[in-house]
Amino acid sequence: MTIRDLPKAKATSRPGVQSDISPKALQRWAPDVRAAAEDEPATISILEPIGADMWGDGVTARRISAALRSIGERPVTVNVNSPGGDYFEGLAIYNLLREHKQAVTINILGIAASAASVIAMAGDDVRIARAGFLMIHNVWILAAGDRHALREVADWLEPFDATAAEIYAARSIHDAKKIGEMLDRETWIGGTAAIEQGFADDYLPADMLETGGGEPSAALRAERKFDLLARRAGLSNAASRDILRDLKSGTPGAAEEPRPGAAGSERPGAAGVEQELMQLLQFAKSI
Repeated sequence: MTIRDLPKAKATSRPGVQSDISPKALQRWAPDVRAAAEDEPATISILEPIGADMWGDGVTARRISAALRSIGERPVTVNVNSPGGDYFEGLAIYNLLREHKQAVTINILGIAASAASVIAMAGDDVRIARAGFLMIHNVWILAAGDRHALREVADWLEPFDATAAEIYAARSIHDAKKIGEMLDRETWIGGTAAIEQGFADDYLPADMLETGGGEPSAALRAERKFDLLARRAGLSNAASRDILRDLKSGTPGAAEEPRPGAAGSERPGAAGVEQELMQLLQFAKSI
């Protein structure tokens, strides 16, 4: 299938406004789901949140642009398993894939949520795992200010929601009005429904996927939740990195001072990582 009449997206962000990851998407994301075969030279993997996090990880337009330059004018395959993230970075990546001069195949391995679902719409051929999901919703951000500032931000966001509706409508059987209703209520679309509604073209073969053990996945998801909560708490990237580094090394940054609810000298297992991170965050907010 060749789809070259997809709308180009305006991808301009706004100072003081920060995109965010839906907690539900983060909860449902299994970071260790990936393609079973090793990446071929013309394959791009989007297996992290969209946008750079406090560690410098994450999928950015700069990274995708560099990968596409390396691939050149050849067909490209993009493997996606992401809870979303920076919506405006997602639009920029969508534009890059939309403008690629050869066929783009999108493989949704796990979930393509929020900004990642916009990226998935840039494929000429979109394949989804039977147990995979797309999640679409209105632009999800963090903002601060009085009622006048927030009203202005809400008005500024409206055209971006309209752009998202146009992109999904161009790919699916729904018109922009119906898509708008789906965005308003945050809609999860399973593999079968995604194909039936035109968001995807076919299923992924089951043998294309592999899943690692549960422990690394639980720990990674907990770290991503910590990133999310740290931003909401107003912690700087440096402070957040210090807290997580202390937790991983088992050497609390508060040193000799006792910390309510904090870990002792032993490093916690993955099952307790999330609880420990939340306790550390609460402590960091209190000092």
